[in-house]
Amino acid sequence: MREPLVEVKDGMRIEWNLGIETDDGLVLATDVYRPDDDEVHPVILSAGPYAKGLPFQVGYPHQWNRLVTEHGDQLGGSSNKYQAWEHPDPELWVPHSYAVVRVDTRGTGRTPGEVDFFSPRETRDLYQAVEWAGQQPWSNGRVGLLGISYLATNQWQVAELAPPHLAAICPWEGASDFYREYTHSGGIVSEFMPAWMPFQIETVQYGNPDAPENPNNGRRVTGDEDVDKDERRRLAIDIGGMLDEHPFDDEYYRDRSATLERITVPLLSAANWGGMALHSRGNVEGYLRSSSAQKWLEIHGFEHWTEFYTDYGRDLQRRFFDHFLKGADNGFDRHPPVQLKVRHVDHFVERHEHEWPLARTEWTRYYLDAAGSALSTSRPATPQDASSEARSAGRTFVTEVFGEETEITGPVTLKLFVASTTTDADIFATVHLYDPEGTEVLFSSAFEPRAPLTQGWLRVSHRATDPQRSEPWRPWHTHDAMQPLTPGEVYEVDVEVWPTSIVVPPGYRIGLTVQGQDYDHGGERTPAYAREQFGSGPYWHEHPGDRDKPEYSGTTTLVCDDERQPYLVLPVIPAGA
Repeated sequence: MREPLVEVKDGMRIEWNLGIETDDGLVLATDVYRPDDDEVHPVILSAGPYAKGLPFQVGYPHQWNRLVTEHGDQLGGSSNKYQAWEHPDPELWVPHSYAVVRVDTRGTGRTPGEVDFFSPRETRDLYQAVEWAGQQPWSNGRVGLLGISYLATNQWQVAELAPPHLAAICPWEGASDFYREYTHSGGIVSEFMPAWMPFQIETVQYGNPDAPENPNNGRRVTGDEDVDKDERRRLAIDIGGMLDEHPFDDEYYRDRSATLERITVPLLSAANWGGMALHSRGNVEGYLRSSSAQKWLEIHGFEHWTEFYTDYGRDLQRRFFDHFLKGADNGFDRHPPVQLKVRHVDHFVERHEHEWPLARTEWTRYYLDAAGSALSTSRPATPQDASSEARSAGRTFVTEVFGEETEITGPVTLKLFVASTTTDADIFATVHLYDPEGTEVLFSSAFEPRAPLTQGWLRVSHRATDPQRSEPWRPWHTHDAMQPLTPGEVYEVDVEVWPTSIVVPPGYRIGLTVQGQDYDHGGERTPAYAREQFGSGPYWHEHPGDRDKPEYSGTTTLVCDDERQPYLVLPVIPAGA
């Protein structure tokens, strides 16, 4: 590693390429931005695999252009020269007397080594980085963690280990369960990580000679050593192969997921209504299951990078960290525990709550009526089964028009009675909003610009649930063994549908599609990872060797009779309560 470079510019003292030596001798490449003085300051630290020196604008121009075009008025106070993907902007933190520390995780950016996502080794590295930062002469001994997605997920992991200098965490749209969120949707293999890795990790893997320079210091973002492609491939985990080797939630995934109940540090967990398949469930679970005496949940909308950088997001983050890292008596300890940006068709309304799910929720059953393709709060008068080819668009059920404005905010569940002509079946459940003309209303989500209200998934052979961990509003599937179906036999299943929020205007309808393939809005496609997004983001579910088997190509029947009536449970929030 080249010698560190120290310079003072843009009102900051910047130390490029410092090294944090870990207990196995590897050195983590680290940049420090801090006030140009000799005082001690609290530390905001983030660690990720996206190359800390790669400018946001260079690495992610499409996302950057959307951010500055749609929210540029809220990006003031920064030259944006030091913006990096999913890291906090030092120019917006250092003037508030914070030291900002960025770390390249093992095998990425300017840090050598093997790439193994969320491994115990990587978590141990982060622990040691926190302790290093907490003991520097410019540190006040209090370290906070802040970052998006990957840089949020690893916060849950290291917080479980309780580094002594870790004072608070703010995981922004970061998953907390490697199996249920990153790699499997209801037991169905997600193609996200195998698709993501070549575009966002291999391009900035340590030693990649094709990576750009950091324009702020003239050093290549992947280090000064050239590592040939074959060696880089050897040093990087074969994530697709690992998914093939580990179909169930075994020790491999448990080692890469936090035991949330062990977390006691103060936390602010931020989720996204449009975070289906990755950017919402983990933050809600982290808030609910952590043992922290001081914890807050925030849920917003837009793309998963947007509110992190807007005035709304930064003000919330800063008040939280001012209180826990500086000891500021700013009242944050009295801030309501839940802050929601309730979603309307064309805007959001901020509201504070005291619990999640909301105590006043009216859990409302909408029964599936196959005879009329209807969703109704009344049981069907003439129950009828609904059969379709397993790998097809399935069936859609729609409510009558809503006569008055109705809020639906919270987790969603789906009860089904399923039979298959084969030994398995996959359920893809999508909740929609339709305008008075019958056109689906689509929303900008965490990653997908045209997404439905929410989605859920279940491989029926993974239907087993843990009664101790399940809630009436969120089943907990164990995903620890396969229970093949007997063709023709009917099975009761509970599908977890991820949390949502929508205030339904009068004249609009809610819909539910139950199908055997990924949701497709049928409209304009958006490119992602050299493929197309069509409504479900980059969370495709056609991983080779998973669904391309005969048992997923039969006929699936949703059974409905007098004793077995499927229903969707929606969290209706009473008006004026």
